[in-house]
Amino acid sequence: MRKWFQFPIKEGKASNQAHCDLPEQSFEREIGKEGFFGPASHMYHTHAPTGWSEWQGPLKPRAFDTNKLEVKTNQPFNASTILTNPNVKVRMWHCDSNMTELARNGDGDDVLFIHQGSGDLYCDYGHISFRDGDYLVIPRSTNWRVEINEPISVLMIEATNGSYMSAERGIVGDHAIFDPAVLEYPTINDKFDAQRSSTDNWTVLLKSREQMNQISYPFNPLDAQGWKGNLTVFKLNWRDIRPLMSHRYHLPPSAHITFVADGFVICTFVPRPIESDPGALKVPFYHNNDDYDEVLFYHKGDFFSRDNIEAGMVTLHPCGFPHGPHPKAAAAGAKHAKKETDEVAVMIDTRMPLDVPELPEGVENTDYVNSWTAK
Repeated sequence: MRKWFQFPIKEGKASNQAHCDLPEQSFEREIGKEGFFGPASHMYHTHAPTGWSEWQGPLKPRAFDTNKLEVKTNQPFNASTILTNPNVKVRMWHCDSNMTELARNGDGDDVLFIHQGSGDLYCDYGHISFRDGDYLVIPRSTNWRVEINEPISVLMIEATNGSYMSAERGIVGDHAIFDPAVLEYPTINDKFDAQRSSTDNWTVLLKSREQMNQISYPFNPLDAQGWKGNLTVFKLNWRDIRPLMSHRYHLPPSAHITFVADGFVICTFVPRPIESDPGALKVPFYHNNDDYDEVLFYHKGDFFSRDNIEAGMVTLHPCGFPHGPHPKAAAAGAKHAKKETDEVAVMIDTRMPLDVPELPEGVENTDYVNSWTAK
């Protein structure tokens, strides 16, 4: 057995309550372990911790515009890889035609976040429709394909050699954030029956151990007549998420966890009232979170902690340096000019460092690191 050394200390000018009533003309920085669940200290600085004047070296905040990924394919395994480590693989899939083959990921569960577009997903379990803002959770080695109503852009998050589970909600109970009753699953309906009767030859593209296998069938493998159990594809839309809130305290990102996998979590930020207490911080607090890399995918709205970020962009803040709001956002928060957020964003926090593959020219905003530069 082991436990953290913990002994409360207060030195110099410091707030008695994190994220509230900061000492005059100070900037709070949280230094924490285990993604806001471990021991933490709060520093109160004279200057913003992100107020660097120059940055040299690879460990820097980075931003990518997935709208500039020109690859369009109806085969999801050809989607552009943006970030990867041994636990997770993040791809961006732009698709403008129906899938003509079945996909089967033998390397891990998939979460598909529908950024744009709509359509129908057919899988071993039946048929389910989808629209923008839907999460589709697909268990490992499920056969599936999509037919689109309009072109789709999909953030694909693979839990490599792992599974997606629900977060423990503790004292707020299992119905907080979203009631499990809002989850939808595929059904054996008329649409599924119509496609099941196809007698054409079908191909399954199986990705396993990062190698592709092509398996041909003289029939449609999606031919289930029925099923029972508690393992299935399911759907959750961000519009059904009701975030935890406190009018007197800015909650940490961990309060917004949607899915938990081995080595990373997925959080969803949705519109909510901004803290109303005069002494409470109104924007995300500066923090180190030195055990996790932090990724944000911006889906829609006005991203209140960032400047010059558009829908479809991805930011990566590696662990090891302070993260926090852009200067204009911090100033706006101090004025409490806005009373509520209207942003929708997907956050991925990973325990192991993320690698960025070579991306097409123009996808990365190489000047992003300078957006915090002290003027």
